[in-house]
Amino acid sequence: MNHYPMWKNVLVIAVIFLGGFFAMPNLYDKDAAVQVSAGRYGKVDLALMSKVESALKAQSVAYMGAELQGDRLLVRLADSTTQLKAKKILDETIKGDYTIALNLASTTPPWLSGMGAEAMNLGLDLRGGVHFLMDVDMDAAIKKALEGLASEFRGLLRDEKIRYKRIQTEADHVVIGFRNSEHRDMALAKISSEYNELVVEAQDMGTTPSLVVRLTEVTIRETKTTALQQNIITLRNRINELGVAEPTVQQQGDSRIVVQLPGVQDTAQAKKILGGTATLEFRLVDFEHDVQDAVKGRVPATSKIYYHRDGRPYLLQKRVMLTGDHIINSGSTLDSETGTPTVSVTLDGKGARIFSKVTGDNIGNPMAVVLIESKTEMRKVGGKLTKVKRIDAKIISVATIRDQLSKKFQITGLDSGAEASELALLLRAGALAAPIEIVEERTVGPSLGQDNIDKGFQSVMIGFAFVLVFMVIWYRVFGAVANIALAANLILIVALLSLLQATLTLPGIAGIVLTVGMAVDANVLIFERIREELRLGNSPQASIDVGYSKAFSTIADANITTLIAAVVLFGFGTGSIKGFAVTLSLGILTSMFTAIMGTRAVVNSLYGGKHRPKLSI
Repeated sequence: MNHYPMWKNVLVIAVIFLGGFFAMPNLYDKDAAVQVSAGRYGKVDLALMSKVESALKAQSVAYMGAELQGDRLLVRLADSTTQLKAKKILDETIKGDYTIALNLASTTPPWLSGMGAEAMNLGLDLRGGVHFLMDVDMDAAIKKALEGLASEFRGLLRDEKIRYKRIQTEADHVVIGFRNSEHRDMALAKISSEYNELVVEAQDMGTTPSLVVRLTEVTIRETKTTALQQNIITLRNRINELGVAEPTVQQQGDSRIVVQLPGVQDTAQAKKILGGTATLEFRLVDFEHDVQDAVKGRVPATSKIYYHRDGRPYLLQKRVMLTGDHIINSGSTLDSETGTPTVSVTLDGKGARIFSKVTGDNIGNPMAVVLIESKTEMRKVGGKLTKVKRIDAKIISVATIRDQLSKKFQITGLDSGAEASELALLLRAGALAAPIEIVEERTVGPSLGQDNIDKGFQSVMIGFAFVLVFMVIWYRVFGAVANIALAANLILIVALLSLLQATLTLPGIAGIVLTVGMAVDANVLIFERIREELRLGNSPQASIDVGYSKAFSTIADANITTLIAAVVLFGFGTGSIKGFAVTLSLGILTSMFTAIMGTRAVVNSLYGGKHRPKLSI
C-alpha cells in the first residue's frame, strides 16, 4: 500500500526537472539595449556596426557591446538613462531606411537558449512603454464604401451607355440622378442584378428621376468588421516597420483597438506613425476646363478642385486612376539626376495592369499625385472645445505622362528626406481602412516598470512565506511536503509562461499570488481527511490511501469550476483581464499535479515502506 509504480516517480521527477530547466532563463536579467533594424533598402552589416560604435564613442556613451543578430544590430547598455541617450545619438547619426528602437536584450547563456529555453516576456506595466486606446471612425468606413460604390456606378453606367446627370454620396446612401425615367429604369435593373447586397429604390427628386442606393444592415456590419480587422493588420505592419519588440495589438469592443508598445518612450513619433492615414490617389488633370472658372464656382460635374502644396489650384478628374491600396512596396531614395528626395513605388499585379492601361491611353496628358491624410483638430464649437476631423488632400506632384508606366515608378515633389521616409513607411505598411483617433494614452517609464516588478515579486514572496509558515505549524511534516509542492508549483508556472512565451503583467502576478493561496487547498482537504481517518482508528497507511482517494473528487470539482471561470475571463476579457486569467489557469493545472501526484510521491517515499508509521500531521 502507498507505493507508486516506477513510471509515476520518474514522471514526477522529470516534470519538476524540465520545469526548473525552462524556468532558469528568468534568473538572468535583461540588458537595456538599442535595436537598429533595416528596412527593405537598408543593410545591417559590420560597416553599420562600426559606424554605430564610433558615434557612441564620440559622445562618450559607455556601452557593454554591440552584436549582429540576423537582420538587426543590438547595442547593450548599462541602464535605461544611457539607453535613451544612445537612441537619441543614433537617431541623429544613422540616416536612410533604418528603424531605431528601444529594446531589452537577453542575457541567457547560449547553451540554454540553444535548447529552446527563453525567459518570459514582460508586459507594458512591468517593462515600461506606451499604451494607446484607439477609436475607429466607422462612419468614415461606411462613407468610404459608399464612395467606392459611386465610382463603380459611374464606370458601370458609362459602359452600359446609360446617361445620368449626377452621382452624389450622402451620409448613408448614394443618389443617382437621370435625364429621364427610361434611363433610370435601365439603371435600376442593371444595378439590382449586379449588386445583391444593396437596397435600390426609385425616387423622384423634384423633376429629376433618381435612384437611392443604400447598404443593407448585414453589409454595414460586414463593412465595419472588415474596417476594424484591416486597421488591426495595418497597425501591426506599421509597428513591425518601427521595429518594436513584443508589441500588443488587439480588438476591444466593436470599434476600438488597444496598442501597447513595450520599451517605446517617444510617444509623439509613435502617435504620428500609428495614427497616420496617408494614402495616395493618382488622378488625371482636367485640362479641358478652365481652373479659374472652377475656383469662381463653375466646377464641372466630372471634376473637383485640389490645391498644390504651394497653393496653386488644379482641376482634377473625379475618377481615380489608381489608389494606394495597390502599393506593395515603397522606399525613400534620392533622384539620381536632381538629388531631391523621392519615393520609389512598386504596384501589385492588378495595380500594374490598371496603371499601365490608363497611362498608355493618356500619354502627353498631365497626371497629379494626391496625398490624402485624415487629421483631428480642436476647435471651438458653441463656446466649447470639440474635436473636429478633416481630410487634408494636397497635390504633391503634377507631371506629364511621357511613357506608359507599369509596376515600378517614382513619386517626386517631396519637401525633405524625412518626409519621404515617413511617406514610404506609411505606404509600405498599408493604408488604414478608416481613420482612427487616440482616445486614451498612457506612458509607463522604465523605472516605474522596475518598481512594479520589485513590488510584484515582493508580494509573491510574502504570500509564499506566510503559507509556508502556516502549513508547517499546522500540518508539521505533511505541511513541509505541501510547501515543497508549492515551490515546485511556482517553478512550473514560470516554466509554462516561458515555454508559451506569454507576457507577464501586474494582473498576471496577481493571478500567481492567488494561486499560491489556492494551491494548498487540495493538500488541506487531503490532510484533513487523513486526520479524520486517524481519529476513526484506521491505520496510518489506510488513512493516507483514503485521504488521497476520497478527497480527489472534491478537489477536482473545485478546481474545474475555477478553471471554467478563468477560461471565461480569458475569452471575454481584454488586456489585463486576459493576463490574470492565463496565470490563474496555468496555476490551477500545475497545482493539481503538484498537490496530488507530487505530494503523494513524497509521502509514499517517507511512509510507504513502514508497517505502522507514526504520522506527523
